[in-house]
Amino acid sequence: MKKSILFLTLCLTAVSMSAQSKAGGLLPVFSSSQTDVEPFVPGSTLEGVCYFLPRTAFRVTVIAEKTTTRPGDFCKYADRYLRLPNVPTEESVQWSLKSITLEPYGKPDKNKAFNIKLKSKTVAPLVGLSRDGLLLSINCDADESFLPDLPKPEKGAAPENPRTYMTQEIIAAGSTAKMAELCAQEIYDIRDSKNALIRGEADNTPKDGAQLKLMLDQLDKQASVLESLFSGTTQTDTEVFSLYYDPQEETDRDVLFRFSQKLGVLDFENLAGEPVIVSVKALETIPAAVPSEETAKKQAKMEHGVYYNVPVRTKVKITYDGQEYVNMETPMAQFGTVAILSNTLFDKKTNTQVTFFQETGGTKDIME
Repeated sequence: MKKSILFLTLCLTAVSMSAQSKAGGLLPVFSSSQTDVEPFVPGSTLEGVCYFLPRTAFRVTVIAEKTTTRPGDFCKYADRYLRLPNVPTEESVQWSLKSITLEPYGKPDKNKAFNIKLKSKTVAPLVGLSRDGLLLSINCDADESFLPDLPKPEKGAAPENPRTYMTQEIIAAGSTAKMAELCAQEIYDIRDSKNALIRGEADNTPKDGAQLKLMLDQLDKQASVLESLFSGTTQTDTEVFSLYYDPQEETDRDVLFRFSQKLGVLDFENLAGEPVIVSVKALETIPAAVPSEETAKKQAKMEHGVYYNVPVRTKVKITYDGQEYVNMETPMAQFGTVAILSNTLFDKKTNTQVTFFQETGGTKDIME
């Protein structure tokens, strides 16, 4: 979404600017010869544009299949008439886990809120904010990104109604046992008709191969639907679940959610399911700064610059029942550090353009 440019003519409070940022937009920031940025402290920062640096969180999308098995109306007679043992006699549900995907997104870190002071009569660099107040750009336009739509659940094909293929004699039978007997006899008659067609012994055997196949397929369908009255039916639906995961620290074993073959996707606290485990491990270590007099002087000059994240590359794995569903590397903000872009980049003598990654708060492009 492209953001509009809003020109501020009055000094606004940090609270009102934060509310304005939720609508998305490029906000002009009035500065003196240097851009003045400081940590945002509610109640003490009186005016300015408040922005947040992000944490890297994930939307977790789980796709599972739900197979529902229903007994047939004549299940009690399956072994007697069709020699079908061990057919289902009651309805049951079986779940299977098909896939898990992770999509990173930027979540405002309330511990990394900063304020760019508003001062009049000077050059006005433009600051692009997301709807949540994340810093997206300085002195240029930037597109706010959004998580894609979730996949749609899919209903499996419903079993066909077997009464469509019942003869008048079957329907008129006076008892379930008699209906089952007549239905079984109809299944055997259909099988005999099919065998006669295959052997070419039927009176109406077509000479055209395509027509013969059509007739055989129709007989198979009739027999299968009628047989489901004894053997039962199954229907498989594809279900979609989503949840959000915000890692607070590195972990080798965190329970993301639980999964049960009988109940499906469950909350991580529900012990009726087996745990789906996530591990998060930073692959890099940002070296600590070595204090020196020269470094201290540089930091003093940059103390009012623009704060941004320096993320680190992180490996995320998700496993369930010994199977690995996710193994990805992605930069994450919370395991990195915060750095400062020098305030001299944004004084009235320069027009530096900077864009930031929305998921991590790291610098994407810097152009003068």
